[in-house]
Amino acid sequence: MAEPDYLEGDCDELIKPKKLINPVKSSRNHQDLHRELLMNQKRGLAPQNKPELQKVLEKRKREQIIKAQKEEQEAHKKKSDLEIELMKRQQKLEQLEMEQQKIEEEQENTPEFVKMKSNLRRTKQETDGEERTT
Repeated sequence: MAEPDYLEGDCDELIKPKKLINPVKSSRNHQDLHRELLMNQKRGLAPQNKPELQKVLEKRKREQIIKAQKEEQEAHKKKSDLEIELMKRQQKLEQLEMEQQKIEEEQENTPEFVKMKSNLRRTKQETDGEERTT
């Protein structure tokens, strides 16, 4: 690479180029911020706030992973017609068992004389039914 002629310094009449000043770097706010970042880096403290773009990208990635997991679960959960029908029957049986348990609990909680009275009514109705049929 060829060296420019003005570097030799023998021509005083030529205007020598100067390095341009960056107005951002010369501002006081920029210098303070740069100093603070250097100090934090020396201490091992990273800036806590991530750039907005990085946050959005991470959020999208998380949402995609969650969506993929949900789709996998739904694929496993899809049931055939037979399985659906069996589930319905199982639910009906469970409801019947619950009703029977409630009835048994109510009967257990009733006093003894009420039970005997209902038994007498049943036997009376049975005997009346037999007399009418004969």
